[in-house]
Amino acid sequence: MELLRLDRDPSGLAVLTIAAPPLNLYTAQLQDELGEAVGLLEADRPRAALIRAEGKLVSGGVDVALFDAQASTEDAKKLFDQMLTVPDRIAALPFPTVFAAHALCLTWAFEIALACDVLLAAQRAKFGLVENVIGLTPTMGGTQRLAARAGVGRAKEFVMTGDRYEAATLERWNVVNRVLPDEGFDEAAREFALRLAQGPTLAHAATKQVLAHYEHGGVAEANEQVTTIAAALFDSEDLRGGVRSFLTDGPGKATFSGR
Repeated sequence: MELLRLDRDPSGLAVLTIAAPPLNLYTAQLQDELGEAVGLLEADRPRAALIRAEGKLVSGGVDVALFDAQASTEDAKKLFDQMLTVPDRIAALPFPTVFAAHALCLTWAFEIALACDVLLAAQRAKFGLVENVIGLTPTMGGTQRLAARAGVGRAKEFVMTGDRYEAATLERWNVVNRVLPDEGFDEAAREFALRLAQGPTLAHAATKQVLAHYEHGGVAEANEQVTTIAAALFDSEDLRGGVRSFLTDGPGKATFSGR
């Protein structure tokens, strides 16, 4: 049985759905399917991607049997390297990525969410990195990506306590971008992602490039790169058409093709 489903909308939005009932646990099979799905997004790029889950939970965490199967430190290192690859590849995708958390979202799923550009949460959603219950620390980048959004002190609290945090709390911490009503959440998240998919895809990719430089080297490095990145957009149909539309019809009337 396949645990993931990748659908593509004519608008250019790709929707990756986690469907591994009943708990959407991270297993070796799910790891393989995630890698394959990200490969499809890399090879045939959509204009935006939405990652969501089906069921009562986004995820209950990792199947601990996966860790029990590691016979040595070397085996564990190999597994963790493979696990880290997926969120790193998602973070590097050159188009907007949105994660929609409709309910409890633990460990690996939250780490995937943190690798996305925008994290949307339903009011009832809760989040946790609970690896401490087995004496482990998160291995898929969640600790450091949480620190990038909320600060080192918050990341330490979050990981060391292993508590479950409400969406409203994480919105206040600047981890969750928006908290949306439970009713109609899935549709609202899709509409948000569609809005990004219908925008200037290359400009969104440029924004991600600039911010990657900021994350690496601060404002100074971003300043060194931003003019080159922005100037390259003048080769795009979207920018040329957007300028003409603004001059002819006024602001907000342009349509974009992603080219």
